Amino acid sequence: MYLAIITLPLLGSIVSGFFGRKVGVSGAQLITCTSVIVTTLLAIVAFFEVGLNNIPVSINLFRWIDSESLNVLWGFHFDSLTVSMLIPVLIVSSLVHIYSIGYMSHDPHNQRFFSYLSLFTFMMIILVTANNFLLMFVGWEGVGICSYLLVSFWFTRIAANQSSMSAFLTNRVGDCFLTIGMFAILWSFGNIDYSTVFSLAPFVNENIVTIIGICLLIGAMAKSSQVGLHVWLPMAMEGPTPVSALIHAATMVTAGVYLLMRTSPLIEYSSTVLILCLWLGAITTVFSSLIGLFQQDIKKVIAYSTMSQLGMMVIAVGLSSYNIALFHLVNHAFYKGLLFLGAGAVIHAVADNQDFRKYGGLRPFLPLTYSVMLIASLSLVAFPFMTGFYSKDLILESAYGQFYFSGTVVYCIATIGAIFTTLYSVKVLYLTFLTNPNGPVVNYKHAHEGDIFMSLPLIILAIFSIFFGYITKDIFIGLGSGFFADNSLFIHPTHEIMLDTEFAVPTFFKLLPLFFTVSMSVLAIVLSEFLPKILLSFKFSRLGYIIFGFFNQRFLIELFYNKYITGLVLKLGGQTTKVLDKGSIELLGPFGLEKGLITLSRNIANLDTGVITSYALYILIGFIFYILIPYLSLADNSLLLLLLLALFSVINIYSNRKSKDITILEANIFSYYFRLTLKILNHNKLTRFGFILFTVSLSKIIFNIGSESFFNYNNLIAALLTPLSLKYAFYFACLGLILKIILNNFSITKNEKRAFFFVIFISLLKVFASGGFSSGFDHFLFTLNLPLNIGWLANPFIVYFSWIGLSIYIHDVVLYFRLKNALFMDAGIGNSSAGNGASSSSNQVPGSPSPNQVIGSPSNQDTRRPSLPSGYIFCIYDVSVNQKMDDLLFRLSSYNSYNDLRFKKSNFFTHIVGRDLTPFSDREKTYIVRCGNNTLGEGRVYIEDGPNGRGLMYWNRWKKVTLEVTKNDIDEVYYWINSARRQR
Repeated sequence: MYLAIITLPLLGSIVSGFFGRKVGVSGAQLITCTSVIVTTLLAIVAFFEVGLNNIPVSINLFRWIDSESLNVLWGFHFDSLTVSMLIPVLIVSSLVHIYSIGYMSHDPHNQRFFSYLSLFTFMMIILVTANNFLLMFVGWEGVGICSYLLVSFWFTRIAANQSSMSAFLTNRVGDCFLTIGMFAILWSFGNIDYSTVFSLAPFVNENIVTIIGICLLIGAMAKSSQVGLHVWLPMAMEGPTPVSALIHAATMVTAGVYLLMRTSPLIEYSSTVLILCLWLGAITTVFSSLIGLFQQDIKKVIAYSTMSQLGMMVIAVGLSSYNIALFHLVNHAFYKGLLFLGAGAVIHAVADNQDFRKYGGLRPFLPLTYSVMLIASLSLVAFPFMTGFYSKDLILESAYGQFYFSGTVVYCIATIGAIFTTLYSVKVLYLTFLTNPNGPVVNYKHAHEGDIFMSLPLIILAIFSIFFGYITKDIFIGLGSGFFADNSLFIHPTHEIMLDTEFAVPTFFKLLPLFFTVSMSVLAIVLSEFLPKILLSFKFSRLGYIIFGFFNQRFLIELFYNKYITGLVLKLGGQTTKVLDKGSIELLGPFGLEKGLITLSRNIANLDTGVITSYALYILIGFIFYILIPYLSLADNSLLLLLLLALFSVINIYSNRKSKDITILEANIFSYYFRLTLKILNHNKLTRFGFILFTVSLSKIIFNIGSESFFNYNNLIAALLTPLSLKYAFYFACLGLILKIILNNFSITKNEKRAFFFVIFISLLKVFASGGFSSGFDHFLFTLNLPLNIGWLANPFIVYFSWIGLSIYIHDVVLYFRLKNALFMDAGIGNSSAGNGASSSSNQVPGSPSPNQVIGSPSNQDTRRPSLPSGYIFCIYDVSVNQKMDDLLFRLSSYNSYNDLRFKKSNFFTHIVGRDLTPFSDREKTYIVRCGNNTLGEGRVYIEDGPNGRGLMYWNRWKKVTLEVTKNDIDEVYYWINSARRQR
């Protein structure tokens, strides 16, 4: 019987999903509904056998994980908590299956829908019957996947896909912490079986229990939609209404509360976790009730009421009243499922409109739906003798009966939440059924009750919403009840408050929630029926508009998440993908290996000159290394490295075929270092790699790591990287800064300013790490290489790298003037002898090209530098031939000389200042325009006469932008071209 309870829903799901075309729509509905109904009947039998007779049942099917350190069985355990959870899960699930036959009758994908419903039921059964945390996690993740499938069932709707993804990703946050908690349990207890963990809980350190409890609580927060991780619940209303009734009434949202109740033998030994549960539930209750008061979607109002009631259950967990929390969970499943199914009947009757402001006057058309929704609403607001009354008010009384300050405050907060719950419940009932008709006439013409498949579940749930609480209150919360004698729910003796709740709480505080419920109901009806102008005048006032907008937009929490959390995470992920996956990994991996082998083979081939003296030189170098390397490595690693660098310099000079002046300046290892940093650090992060190396060189001083392996490793790092990083940081921070100011043609970048302050900061760290200011000041002088400290001249290795830094900078200066002259001469700008353009007209802006002049053609009128707005180089992507938008901003690796500044890559054009723009004069082509890092979008690019002469125009349906290309900051263009040159 117990295996049938587990396997029958899975069997129905498999038949409906894989053999749906064979059995047809009716066959799939019959099989799935029959399997779930039979499972429900067996669960009721199990409730009497296990719960009322206190006969726990354990089933071990097979050994799942069998290792030296971990043994996990695929086993199930049926105790009082398990069978109590199975009752609402399976009853609501079976009624939702029946209801879906009528509600989804016109949907073409019935088989898939019923397969998902049965699979969801199976995963929930796995979750509540598992006897270890790992198997419970399988069910936990299973209901998350099924929730994603059901919410996005109508996958052609964008909103449904977005909602399902939001629910899936938000729950991943809680799942992450739940996984951490499970690993912490395995590390602390050595096992993940419930029986082992709960038996050892009293003997484990309280701090460990607190950490585990907090991780489990965060997991429950996401699944049970507590404040902070609640954003997915209202969005999940985009799915079919039966899905909302199944997921958000009795199954998925209660999984988090079930987890807290199941781990009660663990979290009872951590007062911190209990206090967090208490306040988290109180805040969630009032928060969700206040938001629900300002919603207009009937399903979202019910969703926020679900969130409010889940907060009540978490309050009960924080009070260690687990039996009350379970009682409220079971009661809530019935009347909340009734509310959702009743709302589905209303939506089905009014042509799928969910805005209840457009309802009104539906009571004569939907008398049965009105009756059952009235019953469900009365149970929700805890009206006397309804099902919700026996559990909801008892939670409030328990909070007051704790007789601590926190309990009294939580009682007040939860009572305020109950007031708001009453207000929006009356609001939904009044605006839907009792007020004047506000919807289209066609909705009322076709409004009708559902068929027998939709009406029967409503009647059954209405009966449960009236009588179930009264019948079962003595079983769940009776003072002499032995229902939980199997210790499935554990309450520490010092946390027991049932007697105080029953006999010590004043009658006034017991009746206070009832008084507010009745008074707020009357007040809401009076304001809506007799004084509606007061509400409208306040709503349209400035203050009312601000208040309504703030609460209607859910405290702007989604905006905050999207702007400050989701946006930052996506940006970080994008940068990580760009720098690591698409950057360093590909450059160092497939592309770097290919290019490195080609370059290596080319350099080796260049060594084969055919000259006998070259071969003699190679023999001599090899003989010197063979003789000297052992002695140099024992004497001083820096001398060995200096010899290696000299060899690389000789090889580079000998194998390079560039002009003589450029070859001499680049014949050192520093050029390879520059190329590596330019590739890995995405071109504009030139100093970050130097900072990393510089920090590594301080490891022996700051971290005082003394292991033998690290000592040997650090000797090599110190000999190789310390002088290099010192010179690198010095070059960019000091020498580059000063020379750029002297030349007055370079712009000082942010990275160079950061490098200067970074060197000072590291020097101050050395001051404290070395134990005094005097020695630290020497380190500071050594780092900056100031003339006041000439000790560094004694080290030839440092002198060599100083020459490297200076030579590279001189090389940059030479290249700067080369590029400057090439650009000015090519564009005909800044050179009075270039071109013979006619003088401009009198009304022309001084310095701009003439109207008949294409940009880039010679002109002696414009003596100013050309510039690009909001970027250094603009690129135009031809959409018709190149759809790849994740390419680099520009490609400069295929140019032939410094004077040719137009580059091609098949049909992909990149134009820089000084070139003819006629290829973009075709108005029929669509381009993607980017300026620097700013993408202007997709639109038309063409040449047009602008206010400053003829220029490049960009247009799309939102805006028209003139791309001014008549002025150019030559320094910025130089920066990008120089960076590209180093990549070659």
